[in-house]
Amino acid sequence: MTAATARILDAARQGRAMAWVLAIMLFLTVLATAAGIGTARAAAALGQALAGRATVQIVDADSAARTAAAARVLAALRQSSAVRGATPVSRQELARLLGPWLGDAARDADLPVPALIDVDLAERADALDRVRTLAARLAPGARVDRHGDALAAVGRLLRLLTALAAALVALMAAASAAVIVLAARSGLEAHRATIEVMHGLGATDVQVARLFQRRIARDAALGACVGGVAGWLVVGGLGMQASGSGSQLLGGITLGQGGWGAVIALPFAFVALAALVARRAIMRTMGRQL
Repeated sequence: MTAATARILDAARQGRAMAWVLAIMLFLTVLATAAGIGTARAAAALGQALAGRATVQIVDADSAARTAAAARVLAALRQSSAVRGATPVSRQELARLLGPWLGDAARDADLPVPALIDVDLAERADALDRVRTLAARLAPGARVDRHGDALAAVGRLLRLLTALAAALVALMAAASAAVIVLAARSGLEAHRATIEVMHGLGATDVQVARLFQRRIARDAALGACVGGVAGWLVVGGLGMQASGSGSQLLGGITLGQGGWGAVIALPFAFVALAALVARRAIMRTMGRQL
Protein backbone atom coordinates (compact mmCIF):
# COMPACT_ATOMS: atom_id res chain seq x y z
CA MET A 1 0.00 0.00 0.00
CA THR A 2 1.50 3.32 -1.10
CA ALA A 3 1.12 6.82 0.27
CA ALA A 4 -0.98 7.67 -2.79
CA THR A 5 -3.44 4.92 -1.87
CA ALA A 6 -3.65 6.25 1.66
CA ARG A 7 -4.42 9.73 0.32
CA ILE A 8 -7.25 8.30 -1.80
CA LEU A 9 -8.84 6.76 1.29
CA ASP A 10 -8.38 10.07 3.11
CA ALA A 11 -9.90 12.21 0.39
CA ALA A 12 -13.15 12.83 2.27
CA ARG A 13 -11.21 14.14 5.30
CA GLN A 14 -14.01 13.06 7.57
CA GLY A 15 -11.55 12.45 10.35
CA ARG A 16 -11.09 16.13 11.10
CA ALA A 17 -14.49 16.37 12.75
CA MET A 18 -13.75 13.17 14.67
CA ALA A 19 -10.42 14.63 15.84
CA TRP A 20 -12.13 17.66 17.37
CA VAL A 21 -14.81 15.51 19.00
CA LEU A 22 -12.13 13.27 20.48
CA ALA A 23 -10.18 16.35 21.66
CA ILE A 24 -13.23 17.49 23.62
CA MET A 25 -13.82 14.00 25.01
CA LEU A 26 -10.19 13.64 26.10
CA PHE A 27 -10.19 17.11 27.66
CA LEU A 28 -13.19 16.15 29.79
CA THR A 29 -11.62 12.76 30.57
CA VAL A 30 -8.43 14.44 31.83
CA LEU A 31 -10.46 16.75 34.06
CA ALA A 32 -12.59 13.88 35.42
CA THR A 33 -9.51 11.73 36.06
CA ALA A 34 -7.70 14.54 37.85
CA ALA A 35 -10.81 15.31 39.92
CA GLY A 36 -11.19 11.66 40.91
CA ILE A 37 -7.54 11.28 41.91
CA GLY A 38 -7.55 14.61 43.75
CA THR A 39 -10.69 13.86 45.77
CA ALA A 40 -9.46 10.35 46.57
CA ARG A 41 -6.18 11.75 47.89
CA ALA A 42 -8.04 14.46 49.82
CA ALA A 43 -10.30 11.86 51.44
CA ALA A 44 -7.27 9.76 52.42
CA ALA A 45 -5.44 12.79 53.80
CA LEU A 46 -8.50 13.87 55.75
CA GLY A 47 -8.90 10.41 57.24
CA GLN A 48 -5.24 10.28 58.27
CA ALA A 49 -5.38 13.75 59.78
CA LEU A 50 -8.44 12.98 61.87
CA ALA A 51 -7.66 9.38 62.79
CA GLY A 52 -7.00 9.03 66.49
CA ARG A 53 -7.92 12.63 67.30
CA ALA A 54 -10.57 13.68 69.83
CA THR A 55 -11.54 16.68 71.94
CA VAL A 56 -12.63 16.64 75.58
CA GLN A 57 -15.10 19.43 76.35
CA ILE A 58 -15.72 20.42 79.97
CA VAL A 59 -18.72 22.63 80.59
CA ASP A 60 -19.31 24.32 83.93
CA ALA A 61 -20.78 27.75 84.69
CA ASP A 62 -18.34 28.18 87.60
CA SER A 63 -15.02 29.26 86.09
CA ALA A 64 -12.95 28.00 89.03
CA ALA A 65 -14.68 24.60 89.05
CA ARG A 66 -14.26 24.34 85.27
CA THR A 67 -10.57 25.13 85.47
CA ALA A 68 -10.01 22.63 88.28
CA ALA A 69 -11.90 19.89 86.45
CA ALA A 70 -9.92 20.56 83.26
CA ALA A 71 -6.66 20.31 85.19
CA ARG A 72 -7.69 16.97 86.73
CA VAL A 73 -8.76 15.53 83.39
CA LEU A 74 -5.62 16.79 81.63
CA ALA A 75 -3.34 15.22 84.24
CA ALA A 76 -5.19 11.91 84.10
CA LEU A 77 -5.15 11.84 80.29
CA ARG A 78 -1.41 12.39 80.18
CA GLN A 79 -0.92 9.39 82.48
CA SER A 80 -3.36 7.13 80.63
CA SER A 81 -2.07 4.39 78.34
CA ALA A 82 -4.98 5.09 75.98
CA VAL A 83 -3.62 8.54 75.16
CA ARG A 84 -0.46 9.45 73.27
CA GLY A 85 -0.74 13.15 74.03
CA ALA A 86 -3.11 15.73 75.52
CA THR A 87 -2.95 19.49 74.94
CA PRO A 88 -5.25 22.12 76.47
CA VAL A 89 -6.74 24.68 74.09
CA SER A 90 -5.83 28.16 75.27
CA ARG A 91 -8.38 30.88 75.98
CA GLN A 92 -6.87 32.98 73.19
CA GLU A 93 -7.36 30.18 70.68
CA LEU A 94 -10.96 29.71 71.77
CA ALA A 95 -11.58 33.44 71.39
CA ARG A 96 -10.15 33.29 67.88
CA LEU A 97 -12.40 30.37 66.95
CA LEU A 98 -15.49 32.07 68.37
CA GLY A 99 -14.63 35.47 66.91
CA PRO A 100 -16.55 35.04 63.62
CA TRP A 101 -19.77 34.41 65.59
CA LEU A 102 -19.38 36.47 68.76
CA GLY A 103 -17.07 39.26 67.63
CA ASP A 104 -15.30 41.15 70.42
CA ALA A 105 -17.52 39.44 73.00
CA ALA A 106 -15.48 36.26 72.49
CA ARG A 107 -12.58 37.92 74.35
CA ASP A 108 -14.70 38.76 77.39
CA ALA A 109 -13.15 37.06 80.42
CA ASP A 110 -16.59 36.59 81.98
CA LEU A 111 -17.91 34.66 78.98
CA PRO A 112 -18.53 31.03 80.14
CA VAL A 113 -16.48 29.26 77.46
CA PRO A 114 -16.04 25.47 77.84
CA ALA A 115 -12.56 24.15 78.55
CA LEU A 116 -11.23 22.09 75.65
CA ILE A 117 -8.46 19.49 75.58
CA ASP A 118 -7.14 18.07 72.31
CA VAL A 119 -6.31 14.39 72.63
CA ASP A 120 -4.18 12.09 70.48
CA LEU A 121 -5.51 8.59 71.04
CA ALA A 122 -3.30 5.54 71.25
CA GLU A 123 -3.62 2.89 68.56
CA ARG A 124 -5.92 0.57 70.45
CA ALA A 125 -9.55 -0.34 69.90
CA ASP A 126 -10.78 0.77 73.32
CA ALA A 127 -8.85 4.06 73.48
CA LEU A 128 -11.85 6.32 72.89
CA ASP A 129 -14.06 4.42 75.36
CA ARG A 130 -11.39 4.64 78.04
CA VAL A 131 -11.00 8.39 77.53
CA ARG A 132 -14.76 8.86 77.80
CA THR A 133 -14.88 6.80 80.99
CA LEU A 134 -12.00 8.73 82.50
CA ALA A 135 -13.48 12.13 81.60
CA ALA A 136 -16.92 11.19 82.94
CA ARG A 137 -15.40 10.04 86.24
CA LEU A 138 -13.31 13.16 86.83
CA ALA A 139 -15.68 15.74 85.33
CA PRO A 140 -19.33 14.66 85.22
CA GLY A 141 -21.01 16.09 82.15
CA ALA A 142 -17.81 16.24 80.11
CA ARG A 143 -18.13 15.43 76.41
CA VAL A 144 -15.62 13.57 74.27
CA ASP A 145 -16.00 14.19 70.53
CA ARG A 146 -13.98 12.29 67.95
CA HIS A 147 -12.84 14.56 65.13
CA GLY A 148 -13.64 11.96 62.50
CA ASP A 149 -17.30 11.92 63.50
CA ALA A 150 -17.64 15.66 62.96
CA LEU A 151 -16.37 15.46 59.38
CA ALA A 152 -17.70 12.03 58.47
CA ALA A 153 -20.17 13.60 56.04
CA VAL A 154 -17.31 15.40 54.27
CA GLY A 155 -15.43 12.11 53.90
CA ARG A 156 -18.50 10.41 52.45
CA LEU A 157 -18.97 13.29 50.01
CA LEU A 158 -15.36 13.03 48.84
CA ARG A 159 -15.68 9.28 48.31
CA LEU A 160 -18.93 9.82 46.39
CA LEU A 161 -17.23 12.42 44.18
CA THR A 162 -14.37 9.99 43.54
CA ALA A 163 -16.81 7.27 42.44
CA LEU A 164 -18.66 9.76 40.25
CA ALA A 165 -15.41 10.84 38.59
CA ALA A 166 -14.52 7.20 37.89
CA ALA A 167 -17.94 6.64 36.34
CA LEU A 168 -17.50 9.73 34.16
CA VAL A 169 -14.10 8.48 32.95
CA ALA A 170 -15.66 5.12 32.01
CA LEU A 171 -18.53 6.85 30.19
CA MET A 172 -16.13 9.13 28.31
CA ALA A 173 -14.06 6.14 27.22
CA ALA A 174 -17.19 4.32 26.02
CA ALA A 175 -18.44 7.41 24.18
CA SER A 176 -15.04 7.92 22.54
CA ALA A 177 -15.00 4.29 21.40
CA ALA A 178 -18.49 4.75 19.94
CA VAL A 179 -17.33 7.85 18.01
CA ILE A 180 -14.38 5.92 16.62
CA VAL A 181 -16.59 3.02 15.56
CA LEU A 182 -19.00 5.36 13.78
CA ALA A 183 -16.11 7.16 12.05
CA ALA A 184 -14.61 3.85 10.91
CA ARG A 185 -17.90 2.56 9.52
CA SER A 186 -18.72 5.82 7.77
CA GLY A 187 -15.23 5.85 6.24
CA LEU A 188 -15.70 2.33 4.91
CA GLU A 189 -19.09 3.25 3.47
CA ALA A 190 -17.73 6.42 1.83
CA HIS A 191 -14.87 4.51 0.18
CA ARG A 192 -16.74 1.31 -0.66
CA ALA A 193 -16.07 1.62 -4.39
CA THR A 194 -12.39 2.38 -3.84
CA ILE A 195 -12.00 -0.59 -1.52
CA GLU A 196 -13.61 -2.90 -4.08
CA VAL A 197 -11.09 -1.74 -6.68
CA MET A 198 -8.27 -2.34 -4.22
CA HIS A 199 -9.58 -5.83 -3.58
CA GLY A 200 -9.65 -6.42 -7.32
CA LEU A 201 -6.00 -5.41 -7.47
CA GLY A 202 -5.11 -7.98 -4.81
CA ALA A 203 -5.35 -6.03 -1.57
CA THR A 204 -6.46 -8.03 1.48
CA ASP A 205 -8.91 -6.98 4.17
CA VAL A 206 -6.03 -6.73 6.65
CA GLN A 207 -4.13 -4.34 4.40
CA VAL A 208 -7.17 -2.13 3.86
CA ALA A 209 -8.01 -2.21 7.57
CA ARG A 210 -4.43 -1.19 8.37
CA LEU A 211 -4.78 1.92 6.21
CA PHE A 212 -8.01 2.97 7.89
CA GLN A 213 -6.53 2.20 11.30
CA ARG A 214 -3.53 4.38 10.54
CA ARG A 215 -5.73 7.26 9.43
CA ILE A 216 -7.98 7.06 12.50
CA ALA A 217 -4.99 6.75 14.84
CA ARG A 218 -3.46 9.85 13.25
CA ASP A 219 -6.67 11.85 13.71
CA ALA A 220 -7.00 10.52 17.26
CA ALA A 221 -3.42 11.61 17.96
CA LEU A 222 -4.27 15.12 16.76
CA GLY A 223 -7.31 15.22 19.07
CA ALA A 224 -5.30 13.74 21.95
CA CYS A 225 -2.61 16.39 21.53
CA VAL A 226 -5.11 19.26 21.62
CA GLY A 227 -7.37 17.85 24.35
CA GLY A 228 -4.51 16.51 26.46
CA VAL A 229 -2.49 19.72 26.51
CA ALA A 230 -5.60 21.78 27.26
CA GLY A 231 -6.52 19.41 30.08
CA TRP A 232 -3.01 19.50 31.57
CA LEU A 233 -3.01 23.29 31.59
CA VAL A 234 -6.41 23.49 33.28
CA VAL A 235 -5.51 20.84 35.88
CA GLY A 236 -2.21 22.56 36.63
CA GLY A 237 -3.92 25.94 37.02
CA LEU A 238 -6.59 24.55 39.33
CA GLY A 239 -3.92 22.78 41.38
CA MET A 240 -2.04 26.03 41.89
CA GLN A 241 -5.24 27.79 42.94
CA ALA A 242 -6.08 25.01 45.44
CA SER A 243 -2.60 24.95 46.98
CA GLY A 244 -2.61 28.74 47.38
CA SER A 245 -6.11 28.98 48.84
CA GLY A 246 -4.93 28.52 52.43
CA SER A 247 -7.60 25.88 53.05
CA GLN A 248 -6.36 22.65 54.59
CA LEU A 249 -9.03 20.63 52.79
CA LEU A 250 -8.47 22.24 49.38
CA GLY A 251 -4.73 22.05 49.88
CA GLY A 252 -5.07 18.28 50.23
CA ILE A 253 -6.64 17.98 46.78
CA THR A 254 -3.40 17.22 44.96
CA LEU A 255 -2.51 14.64 42.32
CA GLY A 256 0.88 13.60 43.59
CA GLN A 257 3.52 12.01 41.41
CA GLY A 258 1.44 8.94 40.59
CA GLY A 259 -1.63 11.00 39.80
CA TRP A 260 0.27 13.26 37.42
CA GLY A 261 1.75 10.18 35.77
CA ALA A 262 -1.75 8.81 35.13
CA VAL A 263 -3.01 12.15 33.78
CA ILE A 264 0.00 12.54 31.47
CA ALA A 265 -0.38 8.96 30.19
CA LEU A 266 -4.05 9.44 29.29
CA PRO A 267 -3.53 10.89 25.77
CA PHE A 268 -1.17 8.05 24.83
CA ALA A 269 -3.61 5.45 26.13
CA PHE A 270 -6.35 7.28 24.25
CA VAL A 271 -4.53 6.93 20.91
CA ALA A 272 -3.83 3.25 21.56
CA LEU A 273 -7.50 2.68 22.38
CA ALA A 274 -8.55 4.49 19.20
CA ALA A 275 -6.29 2.34 17.03
CA LEU A 276 -7.48 -0.90 18.66
CA VAL A 277 -11.17 -0.02 18.47
CA ALA A 278 -10.84 1.17 14.88
CA ARG A 279 -9.14 -2.04 13.78
CA ARG A 280 -11.73 -4.26 15.40
CA ALA A 281 -14.62 -2.21 14.02
CA ILE A 282 -13.16 -2.17 10.50
CA MET A 283 -12.44 -5.89 10.43
CA ARG A 284 -15.92 -6.76 11.67
CA THR A 285 -17.62 -4.41 9.21
CA MET A 286 -15.55 -5.63 6.26
CA GLY A 287 -16.25 -9.23 7.21
CA ARG A 288 -20.00 -8.58 7.08
CA GLN A 289 -20.27 -6.24 4.11
CA LEU A 290 -17.25 -6.48 1.81
